[in-house]
Amino acid sequence: MELRPATTQDSTAIALLHADSWRRNYRGAYSDMFLDGDVEADRRSVWAGRLADPTANQRTIVAEIDAGIVGFVHLICDEDPEWGALVDNLHVTHDCKGQGIGTALMAAAAQALLDAHPESPRIYLWVLEQNTAAQTFYEARGGKRSGRGIVDPPGGGPTSIKFRYAWPDAAALIAPKPAP
Repeated sequence: MELRPATTQDSTAIALLHADSWRRNYRGAYSDMFLDGDVEADRRSVWAGRLADPTANQRTIVAEIDAGIVGFVHLICDEDPEWGALVDNLHVTHDCKGQGIGTALMAAAAQALLDAHPESPRIYLWVLEQNTAAQTFYEARGGKRSGRGIVDPPGGGPTSIKFRYAWPDAAALIAPKPAP
């Protein structure tokens, strides 16, 4: 597996992975009409814009296996004065879950934050209440549930609950290096 910064050429692959992940994991939180509709076009538009004109405080990192994108993370540094950097997206292809890709992407996001803003190491994310697998994943990586909010889903539909998971120091997400 190779981790690298995303480029504009990755926007379609990221969008398709993102749409598939939403369809598999956000059903019930986002409207079926939205998820069954052209969610791919929605995600293509978002990712084409993000990668064509990234802001200085954003980082998108992809995980590749055999030149195919199998996961990505999108980080917004200094997004919140209290909570720090926001992991706005972390998605891994369904067939590759459980192989350490999400853990590697979280570590890469943490390292990107520490490289850019060592004075502000706080990192957090939001996860849907119904996404218990993601909650378990973040808790296993030391994330502490530290708040809740309301999700206004794209495409309309009923609101749902989201939980904030936070790490006071992103370094906790970086695996210790093996001794030489």
